[in-house]
Amino acid sequence: MVQSVFITGGTRGVGLEIAKKFAASGAQVAIVGKTVTPHPKLPGTLDSAAEEIRQAGASEVLALACDVRDLEALEQAVKTAGERFGKIDLLVNNASALYLLSAQEITPSKFNLMHEVIVRGSFFATQYALPWLKKSANPRVIHLAPPIDLKPKWFAGHTAYTVCKYSSAMLVMGLAEELAKDGIAVNAVWPHTLLATAAVQNLLGGDMAVKHSRHPRIVADAVAYLVAKESSYSGHFHLDDDILRDNGVDLAQYNCVPGSKLITDLYVE
Repeated sequence: MVQSVFITGGTRGVGLEIAKKFAASGAQVAIVGKTVTPHPKLPGTLDSAAEEIRQAGASEVLALACDVRDLEALEQAVKTAGERFGKIDLLVNNASALYLLSAQEITPSKFNLMHEVIVRGSFFATQYALPWLKKSANPRVIHLAPPIDLKPKWFAGHTAYTVCKYSSAMLVMGLAEELAKDGIAVNAVWPHTLLATAAVQNLLGGDMAVKHSRHPRIVADAVAYLVAKESSYSGHFHLDDDILRDNGVDLAQYNCVPGSKLITDLYVE
């Protein structure tokens, strides 16, 4: 049973939904995020997210201001949660950044931001969490990463972003192998369709895209099923709806608009 959770990028969207999912079973939940004061284009703050997680039933909530690119701050945030909870049962490397720009358009600052959040932040969050994961009877690490498919179409127009997301997937493969001796399972979940998140709203089509998306709660529900598997189940990649379908869950409940034609996400045939 997951009793203590640490989630990067937990202020809104998928991260917040995962936090609330485990809060509903009374877990201790720590989230990190950058939004302390209200943002004109992004919903929620650390304080508002913490209140939602409390209302969902968490036994304890830590909402820690942290940019995962700042490794000292990230290390301190993980240490604070580990010392407070005594262990970490589940680490969710959810924090991300999205610039679907071509090789001609991408700037060094945008490339670095994506790499530092998606790849470096996830790697070192895991490293910093290891002492606390090892104190868990059932330690888990989850990445929001797609299975690696080297078809050129998944790179065209946004090579830099794909390199970062596939690097996150490579971390799943490598860490699953490295951490098997410690009984730490490392797996990945990826959404089959677009999700109704701020990224989709602001960058991928606005209200029209949201109408053809699913609620991010679908990923949270999938993660809950995935972490219930045996500790030896590690190094695997799943689409969110595949997990839920295998467990008899009605997928229609996640459509933002009932009966709408859903838009398939990147990296999904």
